[in-house]
Amino acid sequence: MIGKMKAGDVVCLTTAASVQFLRPIFVRVIRELPEWHTYDGWVWIEGYELNAAGDAVARRELYLRRAGVRMQALPAKRRRRPVRVG
Repeated sequence: MIGKMKAGDVVCLTTAASVQFLRPIFVRVIRELPEWHTYDGWVWIEGYELNAAGDAVARRELYLRRAGVRMQALPAKRRRRPVRVG
């Protein structure tokens, strides 16, 4: 089981975390919401949903099962090459 999630953690959420994630999503955690009461083993988090490039596309509040959360490495950003003008 994963411990407390902290700001900046990137997690993968699948149906193991909740049935709402039929299509797996990646989320960069802003914070856990401990003041929102849940069942044992469940947690509310606030975070940004990430696209394939690792860019934030939506801010979300999510209810999920802590045991189903998978920690992920942040997708590597591609470096842009300078453009020659003229």
